[in-house]
Amino acid sequence: MDKHYTALELNKILKILSDKTSCEESKEAALSLEPEFKLELAKRNIQMTDDAYTLTGKYGAPSFSGMKNIANELRRGEAGGMLTARELLRIAGTLRTIRSVKSWHNKCENTNTSLDMLFQGLVANKFLEERITTAITIDEEFLDTASPALADIRRKIRTASSKAREVLDKIVRSSTYQKYLRDNIVTQRDGRYVVPVKAECRGNVPGLVHDTSSSGQTVFIEPMGVVQANNDIKVLVAKEEAEIERILYELSSLAGSYADVIIGSCKCLTELDLIFAKADMAYSMKAVMPILNDKGVIDLKQARHPLINPQNVVPIDVSLGKDFDTLVITGPNTGGKTVTLKTIGLLTLMAMCGLMIPAAENSELSVFRRVLVDIGDEQSIEQSLSTFSAHITNIIGIMKKANSSSLALIDELGAGTDPVEGAALAIAILEKLREQGAKIASTTHYAELKEYALRTQGIENGGCEFDVKTLRPTYRLLIGMPGKSNAFAISKRLGMDANVVEHAKELVSAESREFEDVVQTLESRRQSLEKQLENAQRLTGKANTEKQKAENELQRAKQKAENEIERAKQEAERIIANTKAQAYALLDEMEKMKKTKGDDGTMRSKLRREINKLEDSSNPVQSREESDYKLPRPLRVGDNVLIFDIDKKAVVLELPDKNNEVLVQAGIIKTRVKLSNLRLLKSDDKPKKQYGKRLRNVPSNVDIHPTTEIDVRGMSAVEAIMAVDNAIDSAILANIEQITIIHGKGTGVLRKEIQAHLRKSRYVKSFRLGTFGEGESGVTIAELK
Repeated sequence: MDKHYTALELNKILKILSDKTSCEESKEAALSLEPEFKLELAKRNIQMTDDAYTLTGKYGAPSFSGMKNIANELRRGEAGGMLTARELLRIAGTLRTIRSVKSWHNKCENTNTSLDMLFQGLVANKFLEERITTAITIDEEFLDTASPALADIRRKIRTASSKAREVLDKIVRSSTYQKYLRDNIVTQRDGRYVVPVKAECRGNVPGLVHDTSSSGQTVFIEPMGVVQANNDIKVLVAKEEAEIERILYELSSLAGSYADVIIGSCKCLTELDLIFAKADMAYSMKAVMPILNDKGVIDLKQARHPLINPQNVVPIDVSLGKDFDTLVITGPNTGGKTVTLKTIGLLTLMAMCGLMIPAAENSELSVFRRVLVDIGDEQSIEQSLSTFSAHITNIIGIMKKANSSSLALIDELGAGTDPVEGAALAIAILEKLREQGAKIASTTHYAELKEYALRTQGIENGGCEFDVKTLRPTYRLLIGMPGKSNAFAISKRLGMDANVVEHAKELVSAESREFEDVVQTLESRRQSLEKQLENAQRLTGKANTEKQKAENELQRAKQKAENEIERAKQEAERIIANTKAQAYALLDEMEKMKKTKGDDGTMRSKLRREINKLEDSSNPVQSREESDYKLPRPLRVGDNVLIFDIDKKAVVLELPDKNNEVLVQAGIIKTRVKLSNLRLLKSDDKPKKQYGKRLRNVPSNVDIHPTTEIDVRGMSAVEAIMAVDNAIDSAILANIEQITIIHGKGTGVLRKEIQAHLRKSRYVKSFRLGTFGEGESGVTIAELK
């Protein structure tokens, strides 16, 4: 790896990345990852990582476990070689992983990402996978299902073995031979069934001796009765081995025939494994995708060095390349200057490698052809000339390579030599690098460089903040503000004699003291303004919170009002439906009264109570509260009055009775109302006299839908007559003078019954059959009074 990348510790980041991969090829690819210098390729790589990051967040990460490098095995199989059972199982495991990842992607809904081409490159081969796994177990044993021939051979082996054991079991259990046996067991030697016989009794058991125990006291004899069976088993075992070898060749050839497709899928799988490892690392670092450019513009927001403990790291905001091309960072020792340089360089390299960066959204980075670094971590007052020479040597190399597509990061520029000469040399180096077009970030303790940055266009100061109250660095970077080294304050905090520190201050030149005082004054004002800004932001946030709260309350009130309106509508619909039902019921009662002769008044009283009840239930508005109103004069018949509690105009028909109730007419309703509930209206408020047909005395708020036509076809005579009466009542209430009754032609029975009823009705003036175009004899047209 390039030494400049190593100085920025890119190798450590790549090691973290490699640990998150699943196979050796992916690990090697991670460790050998190189920054991409072309903007389009760098954008493509980081977009792939971001897409994997998004997919992982929505669907979880796919599993890449089980994938192996099987290219060599596949090529050997393609060339006709025989693979081992273990190698075939490695191929099956990789095919299983390919199928699993492919299936995972298919389950991801509505995906259209930059990774689609890689997922499309995965070709599942379930046939080959199952062909291997149904032939070989994970213990590398061949199953009977590997081939019919293997199953048949093994069946014969089991049969022959059973026969041999039966013979030997008889010998073992035989009282004749038991006294010659060392143990009453059957065992094997060289794949042949034998029994253990005492050495001194070997002549008493006829058979072949295959082995002797280590003590020599036991010999293993194959009785003559099982020699043939053992011979058969030996032959069958040889056939079994031959069949297994044939199966291995067959599976190897089958795998080799898919070599190119499987190797192509493995390459896509390896690349996907690396990309999802990048996404996994982004989650662990809480990273985001930066905006990439090739203009040399860096704008990091809340950037964090990825190798520092997240609990301790202090986010920084740093910019370079937009308003200025050189950033001179100053501040106290251990204040974070070097970490700032490394953060800029490392995050730049990470983005160029397609890695997301630990920073806030909308952070911006540039791709550079060269990232040139001179960072020395061994910083002390005992730096020797050799150390200075090493730094200068590195800087010379940087100056030779630097151009407009370079980023130069130099730590402690000009340090290690005489301060005056070092400062002058540092300024000259910066000017030379700027002439070459490089973007530069450098740290220093020299006041001359601070002054140079203040008076030079295109160069900006950056200071690492130092808390003078606690005498400790805050590790925050302040762009546009030079930092103080605070050597006196740090020395005093570490325990140096105060007299020594004060004497050192006196030795500093007046110009240096004045400059440092100006810097200190600016720093104090900046902190004061920062506190004011923080307070203003807090108040603004509080105001926004209150505003949001008020808007939420208003929204809730609107919603509540809408709910109340909806509830009122539903209640009104319920009242209307109930009133309709009651109104039709009253009409039926009225019809019964018409048909009843000699009504004794009971039915009328009941009907009146029902009408009053209907009026009450159909009016959801509460009565208005009474006031201390007094009539300006006694009422006279014909006066226009207002029924106060229901806000209804009426006309006086009779003067108050002994119960102080007045008979009034409101619309078509006549009712008695308490005198205290009436308000006398002016003469110009008198309603116009209404002319029209005499209407029956029914509730005014009955909602009846009048119609000029009624169809009674299919009804019985009784049902038809009731329907016609209801239609006549509705028409009279609506001042309709004529209705059409559709009864059809048929046998004429329904027509006769209806016309007979119309003759008796006192509301029907006349009726006739329809003419041509009206329905002729199928309809009866009734003219109402």
